[in-house]
This record gives sequence, C-alpha cells and structure tokens, in this order.
Amino acid sequence: MAAHRCGPLKQQNKAHKGGRHRGRGSAQRDNKGRVELKVLCKRVRKHLSRLDQRHRANQLRKQKKEAVLAEKRQLGRKDGPPHQVLVVPLHSRISLPEAFRLLQDEDLGTVHLNERGSTHSFMLLCPRLKHRCFFTSARPGDLHTVLDLAKVADTILFLLDPLEGWDSTGDYCLSCLFAQGLPTYTLAVRGLSALPPKKQVDVRKKLSKAVEKRFPEDKLLLLDTQQEAGVLLRQLANQKQRHLAFRDRRAYLFAHVADFVPGEESNLVGTLKISGYVRGRTLNVNRLLHIVGHGDFQIKQIDAPMDPFSLNPTVSKSSKEPTMAMEVVAADAVTDMEEDLKVLMKADPDRQESLQTEVIPDPMEGEQTWPTEEELNEANDFLKQSSKVVKKVPKGTSNYQAEWILDEGDESSGEGDEYDNIQHEDFMEEEDSQDESSGKEEEYETMTVGESVHDDLYDEQLDEEAEQKMLEKYKEERLQEMFPDEMDTPRDVAARIRFQKYRGLKSFRTSPWDPKENLPRDYARIFQFQNFTNTRKNIFKEVEEDGAEGAEVGWYVTIHVSEVPVSVIEYFRQGAPLIVFSLLPYEQKMSVLNMVVSRNPGNAEPVKAKEELIFHCGFRRFRASPLFSQHTAADKHKFQRFLTADAALVVTVYAPITFPPAAVLLFKQKSNGMHSLVATGHLLSVDPDRMVIKRVVLSGHPFKIFTKMAVVRYMFFNREDVMWFKPVELRTKWGRRGHIKEPLGTHGHMKCSFDGKLKSQDTVLMNLYKRVFPKWTYDPHVPEPIPWVKNEASIVPEMDVE
Repeated sequence: MAAHRCGPLKQQNKAHKGGRHRGRGSAQRDNKGRVELKVLCKRVRKHLSRLDQRHRANQLRKQKKEAVLAEKRQLGRKDGPPHQVLVVPLHSRISLPEAFRLLQDEDLGTVHLNERGSTHSFMLLCPRLKHRCFFTSARPGDLHTVLDLAKVADTILFLLDPLEGWDSTGDYCLSCLFAQGLPTYTLAVRGLSALPPKKQVDVRKKLSKAVEKRFPEDKLLLLDTQQEAGVLLRQLANQKQRHLAFRDRRAYLFAHVADFVPGEESNLVGTLKISGYVRGRTLNVNRLLHIVGHGDFQIKQIDAPMDPFSLNPTVSKSSKEPTMAMEVVAADAVTDMEEDLKVLMKADPDRQESLQTEVIPDPMEGEQTWPTEEELNEANDFLKQSSKVVKKVPKGTSNYQAEWILDEGDESSGEGDEYDNIQHEDFMEEEDSQDESSGKEEEYETMTVGESVHDDLYDEQLDEEAEQKMLEKYKEERLQEMFPDEMDTPRDVAARIRFQKYRGLKSFRTSPWDPKENLPRDYARIFQFQNFTNTRKNIFKEVEEDGAEGAEVGWYVTIHVSEVPVSVIEYFRQGAPLIVFSLLPYEQKMSVLNMVVSRNPGNAEPVKAKEELIFHCGFRRFRASPLFSQHTAADKHKFQRFLTADAALVVTVYAPITFPPAAVLLFKQKSNGMHSLVATGHLLSVDPDRMVIKRVVLSGHPFKIFTKMAVVRYMFFNREDVMWFKPVELRTKWGRRGHIKEPLGTHGHMKCSFDGKLKSQDTVLMNLYKRVFPKWTYDPHVPEPIPWVKNEASIVPEMDVE
C-alpha cells in the first residue's frame, strides 16, 4: 500500500501569534478602575421568528395600501379638494376645444364652465364615480403659465398626436416639465379613429415605441369618443398619486375667484380676496403668503364660504305639506347665508410673521468714528511736514537720482476699483419687438415668393448690432476655452494698481482664506444661518408634527391678503392663473442661494456670468444676475466666466431663502422678447460663506534661458511691478515651478529661477486670485414672454390668425 504524499497545493495554516496572555485580574490592574463606555441603543433589535417576520411584512404592506387608498378617497371626494388636471397638448395638430368638448358631456356629470381670457377651465362633477375634477389649460406657447399650473396640478394629461406623438414645441415643453418635476401624468392619443382601420394598429405600435423613450412602461389611452372619455376619467380618478417634495410641506391654493377692495389711502393698493381649495398642508393665517410672480404678502383673515362645487348639494325634499317644504328651503337659505359670512380666523399681530426681507445695516457698527475737523487739520499738517524727507545717499548722487531712492512702503497703491470693473462688463441686449414686423410676417406667410424676396425679408429682420455683440461673446468664450483665465498685462496702468485686490496662493486647495474677510456692503443686508442643515431639519420636523389651528386641506376658503397692488387683479382678469403658496419660517428673508445646474443641450448660445437670467426655483419665479463656479468639495471654488456644457456648475445669486429640495430652471430672454431654456438643476444650499474665487493668469515669455535660470519679459513693463509681485510663485505650462529672483533694468525684465531647465517654447505664468460676489439685481416681477412656436429651425413668435 502506497503512502500518502501531499500535493503542491498543501494548505498552509496561519502561524500562532505568540505573546503574553493576560487574565481578567491583570487587565483590571492595568485599567486602574476605569470602566468601558456603555453604548445605549435606542432601537432594541428583536430576533423574530420566520412566522413573525411574515406577519410584520403583511402588516406593513396593509398599512401602505390603506395610506394609498385614503389618499385616493380624499382627492376629488366630498371631503377633499377637487382633482386638478392640467391638459397639455403636445402637437400643433391637436385641437384642445374638441378634447374639452368630449370631457364636458352631460352623461359624465355636471359641468361648470369658467372662461377667463386665454385660460380656459371647467369643473366636472361625476356622481357615478363620486369624483370631481377641475380641468385647466394654458394658451399654446405660454410656457411660464404651463410651469406654474404644473406646480399645483394633481395630474397632467398629455394629448399626443397619433402620427408623430409630439412636435419640437411639445418636446421643448416636456423638457421643462421634466426638469421642474412631474406630478402624476396620463397619456391620451387624440385623432386615432380618423385614420383608416388598417393603419391604426401599425400607427399605435410605432407611437408606443416612440413614447417609451420619454415615458417608459406607460399605457396610451384614446380620447376620440364619449366612451373613451369615460374610461379616461375613471383612470384619472383611480390613479396612484406622485408627490412633489417642495409642495407637500407647504399649503398652496389655486384661485377660482378673486376680488379686489381698494384701500382707503390709495386705489393702487388694497385687499385681495382669493377663493379656492386648500391643498398640501394646513393653512395658517399668521404665516406669509407668496403669490407666484408678484411677491410676498401678509394674510388678514380667512373666511369659510359655501362650497360652490359640492358633490352633494343640499336639496329640499318634497313633503306632503307645502308649507313645511317652504320652511325647509327658507331655513337652508338662512344657514347658507350664515355660512357665507362665517370667519374662520383672523391674524394675530403678535404672532404674525413680518415682511422684513433685508437687514437694515448700521454704518457705525464697524467700531470706527468719523474724524473731527481738528483731527483732519492735524493730519494735513502732518502730511505737509512729512512731505520733506531727509535721506542718506551715496556721495556724488544727483537730485534726480535721489528722487528714485524710495522705500516700498512710501508708494501709494492707488485706487483700482475702476480698473476692476473695466473687464468682464455685463451688457444687456435691449430690443423691442414691433407689431409691424409681425404683421409683415403674417402677410408673407402663405405666399409663394422667389428666393431673392425671402433673402431680402431675412436681411430686414436681422439686427446687425445684436449680431456683432453675439460674435464678440462667441470670441470671448472661444478664447476662454483656449487660454483659461489668461489676461494681458495693461501697458497704460501699473500692474500693482490694476491687480491690487488680487493675491497669490501657495496652493488653491490648501491655502487659508477667511470667508468673513473684505465682505461687500450687500452682505450687511442679508440673513445667514448658523447651521443651515439643522435649521432646515428642525423646520421640516415642526411641519410634520404641527398641530396648529388653520384651514384644513380640502376646505373651500376665502383669503384676505393685505397691501396687494392692483396690478395683481388686473393680471388675473386678463386670464392668467393666480397661484399662492404659504411660506415656511424665514423664507421671506434675503440670502445667498447656491444651485447646481447643467447646461441644456438644446441651447448653444454663450451665457456669460453676471448676465440677467430668469429663475424658476421651487415655487418662486424671479430675475437675477448670477455667478458661475465649479462644483467641488473644497472650501474655495473657482469662478467660471461662462456657463460650460461639459460639467455641472454652481449658480450663486441673491434671492429669498428657500429650503431644498427645489427644482431650478434658468431661462434667458432674447432680444425679440422670447425666453429660451438655458440650464436645469436643483437647489444646493443657502450659504453666504461659499467662496467663489476669480483667477487671473499673467503670462510672460522666456528671453534668455540658462541651466535653472531664465530671463522673462512681457509679464510686467516696469521695475516696480516686478518688485511688487516678487513673493508670488511662478509656474509654466509644461509643469515647471519657480520664483522671481530680481528685476533687470526698468522695462519689466526679471531674472527667475526654476526647478528645471525651461524650453524655449514654454510660457511662464503667474496666478492671482480674488473673491467675487454676485450683483444685487433680484426682481420678483418677470415680464411675460412672447408666445412661441418651436420649429425644427428655430423658435418664432406665434401670430394670431383670424
């Protein structure tokens, strides 16, 4: 019998670690009475059996189902607000009035029409479904109205074309709605029955494949007959709701009726009465109210009128005695009048939040006093005496040579503010769109003309000045990409004066920089949190656990808003929607908002920093001039002169405090009055201490190259500038590092030493840094854009064709 022999893969066990083994007594002696820390765990983990785990999973599943069913039963029922549906046609061939005519059938329920200008809406009461729906829409091309209505809509009904689904206009609208955040949505195809029966199956398959790119795993419903309209209504009533975080923590309201009562002092300011259903959260009368597009206001009182769209209206039953029936009707009328006059609550002046948005700066807070006349006279006398200086100079020095022997501390730094504002000056392209030109376009729209006539019309509409400005911006953006942050040293101004606000840093990442240093005066007007994250967490916790009195969700109320300008009611009477949001604590105060955005791929025009843009931030809409900076995790962030397309950037702007999460959309107003989507993103934080650092790179060229020494020229043009910037470190484009040894001559040549030998084609660079701040250009009033229709080539204004 052969003996066993181990193979090459024999198991090697780990060797035992020898050493001194301590017992309990020696460990206690070494610890000298110290006891280990006991960790108290809030949640006691219980080891459940497999059967108990199954029971617990069933209970959690049942609780979630009950919560979903309770939400469905509340929305659109008698105890909840009506189901608000926003109808958005995604193709120009879709007729919105025909779709509304199908939904307004008497067999489906009772219809209450409400037409105001360009906004068409109606209420549909369905007794069979025990559901009530409020359908709204916006005029084609009014993008801001669509976005505002989507902020308060429970469901968005997209109407698709059977052949193409959506056109370029609909695709642009979908991009904006997806960036803002979509609530529950439903897809309906309009006009499929008009096609031949043989083509309907193929068209529906192609449309389903096209829709999967935008709406994966969503069913397409039809809307061509009354029966299909009934199926669509049942789908809307039983659909699971999606939540938007920014509106679930705030009370909001869509105005069905609005009235204006002028004030006693002036007819331009008065009390605005807004009637509608409370949604989201309980509406507190002491909280501030934000009217989208108009600003923040205070609530005077809240009334509780009778619900005009009740599912179960009070009807007097027929009785054998007619006198009894008349008495019941009269009693109901009296009670209705009493309900109309019922006041729910009035604002408490002691508990009501103030409208203060800015801090009133105190000019004497800097612990400095203004000098008196005697002190000024003494200072002038001292300056006159110190103007005559006695110096020790080498023997044989002339008066001219003695004038050049100066201390560096005696040189005046001068004022460089005007030179800092010379470069990167923002400009606004201002041009009014004329009605005559749109009329000409309408005249020639359907005519067959020659090619030369089209060219002449195209040249007439071309603005040469705007084209020249756009060409300059394209050149600046191209130069910034090729030579980032590089700047030519001015010849007419000393570099130590032009760049006196800049400093050199040993390392941009690790060098210290105090965030409270040299703040502008606008920082004295803003509010700042000691810990923004904790404050936000505490406020959200109070909202979740808040049991304060107020108008409950689903109540039909009338809100009295005080000190409202008359322009708000004129805006409402023209057909625009009136939407209000209740503000959380501190959300009316100004601060510095930081938003992470990405460039919209469909927009290729250069967007410069500090250029005025239109913001949709959560429920707010305003105009401001932002800064762009890199999105990094460091304490200093590099300033970007243009909105780049390859990476996400952080937008910094002065605006009212808003607690994230909140979606952000950036629009740019063109010279013809239309608004184009520039970038989309989300709100990052409210932090004035976030430092945006602007970099300037001065370049020089090696003139004479030695082993590790080189003579550099064209970075400076006088001897004093070389001595001024001598402590700043140098670097080259090919990775060498060095510093200035001494100046040579009086024309800016300097001797520099490096850590290796330079190449003749290398470039010597000097990095200078300065902290920059945004401009205070916040404006809550956004002008209405020209309605657009987006074609494949461009976006053109929509014309009214009679």
